[in-house]
Amino acid sequence: MFMRPPKIEPQPGQESVWDYPRPPRLEPSSEQIQVVFNGQTVADTRRAFRVLETSHPPVYYLPPEDIKMEYFSRTPRSSFCEFKGNATYWSIQVGERAALNVAWSYESPTPDFAAIRGYIAVYPGRMDACYINGEQVQAQAGDFYGGWITSKIVGPFKGEAGTWGW
Repeated sequence: MFMRPPKIEPQPGQESVWDYPRPPRLEPSSEQIQVVFNGQTVADTRRAFRVLETSHPPVYYLPPEDIKMEYFSRTPRSSFCEFKGNATYWSIQVGERAALNVAWSYESPTPDFAAIRGYIAVYPGRMDACYINGEQVQAQAGDFYGGWITSKIVGPFKGEAGTWGW
């Protein structure tokens, strides 16, 4: 078992993922969120929600009205979150380029997460680029979590090999 490295103390204007709650908290965000795939901006919103959970960078859920849904299609994959409920997965195709299971949503979330019913979260590492207020996001490591890391978020972050026991 690996020991978690010490918490990075946030500087003014930063947040530490170790100050986020568990169970997670849902909050609205007015930041500009943009998602690019195969050179096409497939989402652009200032009406997202973000989920904050201990040890994880925020995950952004985008309203389908601000996503070019013609590029997305549901897949048979599903998963279960103890806090949010059953997740539905989405693939994307823009032009000749396609990628499987790049996004997920909760069609019948638990009551605490009802506000994100039908909203879609994307894995930033599976897109060409994701931006928050013009800053390109770094994807959370691993293929399970979909956190968005910017200069305003400090860790250490769960997701890399050896972090499952944190």
